[in-house]
Amino acid sequence: MQDSLFTKIIKGDIPSFKIYENERVYAFLDIHPVTSGHVLVIPKKQVEFLWDLDEADYLAVMKAAKEIALHLRSTLAVPYVGEKVIGVDVPHAHVQLIPFTTVKEFQMHADMSVEPDFQSLEEVAKKLAM
Repeated sequence: MQDSLFTKIIKGDIPSFKIYENERVYAFLDIHPVTSGHVLVIPKKQVEFLWDLDEADYLAVMKAAKEIALHLRSTLAVPYVGEKVIGVDVPHAHVQLIPFTTVKEFQMHADMSVEPDFQSLEEVAKKLAM
């Protein structure tokens, strides 16, 4: 199996704005965030679909997602952190955590045509690092 973009990030072949890591899970900022603090939580084991993860990795991802979501909510002072599992853009299981205040914010889509603001991402990553 060819390494996914996310596996390359885990290996350090592609830089990321990491905010969390343990033996099974890696979490980093989405470079095209829907809102500031948009995080991707991924298993370190490359499996295409979240539902195909073995029980231990699935539970590790979901436990980390909860811990990170609570951290986002308190650190960013937002009332909500939405969770999305879409699984069509990168063939590597992942959970998106999106901090938001209004439903409209949560329903927005990232503008993939805009160059990422790496300076802003770095500042957010420093603030959110766990």
